[in-house]
Amino acid sequence: MAERRSAQWYGGSDRNAYIHRAWMRRGLPANAFDGRPHIAIANTASDLTPCNAHLNEVAGSVARGVYEAGGIALNLPVVSLGETLVRPTAMLWRNMAAMAIEEMLRANPIDGVVLLGGCDKTIPALLMAAASVDLPAVVIPGGPMLTGTFRGAALGCGTDVWRLSEDVRAGTLTERDFVESESSMIRSRGHCNTMGTASTMAIMAEALGTTIPGLAGTPAPDSRLLEASHATGRLAVELVEQDRRPSSLLTRGSFLNAIVALAAVGGSTNAVVHLLAIAGRLGIELTLDDFDRTGAGVPLLVDLQPAGRFLMDDLYRAGGPLAVLREVRDLLDPAAMTVTGRPLVDHLEDARIWDPEVIRSRSTPLQEEAGIAVLYGNLAPTGAVIKPAAATPELLKHRGRALVFDSIEDFRARIDDPDLDVDADSVLVLRGCGPRGYPGMPEVSNLPLPSKVLRQGVRDMVRICDGRMSGTAYGTVVLHVTPEAAADGPLGRIRTGDMISLDVAARRLEVELSDDELSRREPAPAAVAAFAAPARGWERLYVDTVRQADSGADLDFLVGSSGSQVARDSH
Repeated sequence: MAERRSAQWYGGSDRNAYIHRAWMRRGLPANAFDGRPHIAIANTASDLTPCNAHLNEVAGSVARGVYEAGGIALNLPVVSLGETLVRPTAMLWRNMAAMAIEEMLRANPIDGVVLLGGCDKTIPALLMAAASVDLPAVVIPGGPMLTGTFRGAALGCGTDVWRLSEDVRAGTLTERDFVESESSMIRSRGHCNTMGTASTMAIMAEALGTTIPGLAGTPAPDSRLLEASHATGRLAVELVEQDRRPSSLLTRGSFLNAIVALAAVGGSTNAVVHLLAIAGRLGIELTLDDFDRTGAGVPLLVDLQPAGRFLMDDLYRAGGPLAVLREVRDLLDPAAMTVTGRPLVDHLEDARIWDPEVIRSRSTPLQEEAGIAVLYGNLAPTGAVIKPAAATPELLKHRGRALVFDSIEDFRARIDDPDLDVDADSVLVLRGCGPRGYPGMPEVSNLPLPSKVLRQGVRDMVRICDGRMSGTAYGTVVLHVTPEAAADGPLGRIRTGDMISLDVAARRLEVELSDDELSRREPAPAAVAAFAAPARGWERLYVDTVRQADSGADLDFLVGSSGSQVARDSH
């Protein structure tokens, strides 16, 4: 048997080995250092990340599985990002969390790791870190919450926040009733119960092959989550024994499988930047165009909010993600492996659809073609994305007059002005919300509609932004416009009144200006004034080194990996 990595700390009888063992003997017996694999449980539990607050209990089940398989389980709290609370946006710290987790995995005497995530940025950060340090690793998604109800109707976490808040602004729901619904929305532990980013990234982790197949989508309160967590602890020991690392499992085919899954479940556009960033850590070539080429023709099979009617616990009882993937098996790379040591497609044989209303068969999809569409044109030279499954079909080809906002503060100050020059055909444009411009690329692109048009019964308009949109949101929203305005992209040069044309079928996003006129224009002074480069700290490092959304918005010096070796001892 090859020497364990942890033996570099604990093996031998010199002073350093003595120190390492002695300090760990505050609970570990002597035989903990006899060659047993040491498994870190990278735990993103935090009271300030409500979606992940239950992960300490999950960690307990993992630890019992590790011990049962002959390993040593070690709880390792890591940076946790709560989407609903941190300001200005959790995305600002995804790369920081990934970097901190990577360094802690590398710096400590561990042989493998179980990654506990849930809320939106935690699974991406964990996978980015695991890819860069390349120790045997396996993911446990924390799972969605159970469905809450208000006045007899199911509530979709996030999605119905947007809907109900618009009803208040339209005058069709009282503020009192809106606040009353608040206590009904979050019924249990777990992350959003819609096909938001958390649910999407759990399914992406499974489609990539980094979870026990069948685990993604298990509701957080379901006892089967703890059962699978115990099994994952056992599997972590096997991964170390077999030296099964992310670099040996994850291939370009794995990522293309994830793109197929993203389309079939109607997943969040945020998966685009996260998958690009994870692939970048592995040195796997993945581009925006792969999302269009691989995913655009995939049918939407899951009738789930925000693109449909049902919620995540419905998806789980209906057969879960594996039942969805079985329907599109012919589109999957049959060679792409999983942490079990078997290809993903081998785990689809027994998957079944138990409720054809929730999971449609291939022959009766909700939409024939539902993947992420990638747009180009003089307004998005290096790309922008839109989620047709969440858009209004009639608006997927549209021409309208731009109404431009230079910052989210500018938008909030003016959007409900009764004298705002806007109608249903206007195109709302928000800039200054990209990775550099905000900074952090916040989820503000699903702009609330002007109250003026809401009162006319309008419920969707074309919106364009260099930021992101919550996976729980819906509407005809063009996102991730690159280059962003703060990186001298053309979005910073357009003006209110310019005509904009959107043609999703043709994959075009254009402002109707000549190249000469567009290049002659200076960036709007208000847009320039809205961007103030941070003076210090993480924000300064981030703004100086962040890449654009079409490359995954990782920091330029974090792309790639450094492996698990540490050259020098600590004493």
